[in-house]
Amino acid sequence: MDLTERKKKILRAIIENYIETAEPVGSRSIAQTAGLDISSATIRNEMADLEALGFLEQPHTSAGRIPSPKGYRLYVNELMEIHRLSALETRRLNEALRLKMQELDKVIDQAGRIVSQLTRYPTFALAAGSGRVTIRRFDLLMVERNAFIAVLMTDNDVVRNRLMRLPSDLNESQLSLLNTLLNATFTGLTLEEITPELMRVASHAAGEAYGLISLVVSFGMEVLREQSAQSIHTAGITSLLSHPEYRCLERAEPLMNYLSETEEMESLTVPANGKMNIFIGPENVAAALQDTSVVMASYDIGNGLRGVIGVVGPTRMDYAKLTARLSYFADGLARLFEANEAASLPQSEKEE
Repeated sequence: MDLTERKKKILRAIIENYIETAEPVGSRSIAQTAGLDISSATIRNEMADLEALGFLEQPHTSAGRIPSPKGYRLYVNELMEIHRLSALETRRLNEALRLKMQELDKVIDQAGRIVSQLTRYPTFALAAGSGRVTIRRFDLLMVERNAFIAVLMTDNDVVRNRLMRLPSDLNESQLSLLNTLLNATFTGLTLEEITPELMRVASHAAGEAYGLISLVVSFGMEVLREQSAQSIHTAGITSLLSHPEYRCLERAEPLMNYLSETEEMESLTVPANGKMNIFIGPENVAAALQDTSVVMASYDIGNGLRGVIGVVGPTRMDYAKLTARLSYFADGLARLFEANEAASLPQSEKEE
């Protein structure tokens, strides 16, 4: 059944009133604020119809109504006006986007914390693991006779290092030879491709030499395994308690526990299509999110990676403001990563 324009206006007014007040909405307040030239009695009848159709709910014995997930979905899809960012909002977002490009995980984590401060909701920031990550180069640095530092860089510009201690002495010449062999044999390979190559080397290398090679290559495999996995960061979890819906710890605790466990949050995957995604109430897969809304914006990181910045909170969210802010911030992050990727290209590639 298609809703009449009057019903849509009343539903929109109820949702926007409830977003602002967190209190069930009655016909009188709608008659005063919605700009409709109709009586409270007519509005009551329309509200009863909207409830019968599943767009509104009546909590307890209150005379007022609140939106249902179905009502919010219609609002997001059809009734919500696009929010135009104010000059102050734009300035705050631009200031927040002055992130120093560091390792990917650090930038993602910092972005999540900033969005939580701007929205006053818990946030999550994640990057989907790349289907193909390889080691770009190895560098081995002598520390003392029986210790060296292994530094490696992946092809998505992640740098990791580890101090390697040995049971016997190693000289500079041996370390240089090891460095050359690693760069000639184990760069440009994925995690799956490294193991057979390591086995091939084992058949030719002496026991002590193979032990050294295996030590560094195993470290490289750890890094590739980490980069292939989905990285999730959360921030602002306790901000839930500032919202009326979660002042009861019994209701807040399951959601806070869910947001604290990154393994639990693996159900929040990077959307394959579309830059903005909104999941309302039961549209969420995880049981802990069934009474919440999740709003997420995705963006390109480069090197075939996609990231997501999102917020979790009550279904009574100001969706218009949140989608505008998240979209702007995600676009800014995409530009940030694009600029960083361009800056890292050789001059010949920039000119093409």
